Amino acid sequence: MSIEDRLIEIEVKLTRQEDLTQELSQLVYRQQKRLDELQAFCVSLAKRSAEASDEGSDRPYGNEKPPHY
Repeated sequence: MSIEDRLIEIEVKLTRQEDLTQELSQLVYRQQKRLDELQAFCVSLAKRSAEASDEGSDRPYGNEKPPHY
């Protein structure tokens, strides 16, 4: 194997690694974006739950089990 062949092989491997690194970077970005969306959704649900429990204290039957239980 000549030096030129070895250099070509190294360049091909480097290009593949660069492509894989770029693909992984995009994947991590999309995952982080989704995590941020889910975190915002959880915060929203927690806020709604807190508001509902505050409002529920005014109702006398707020914590009572439904009749089918």
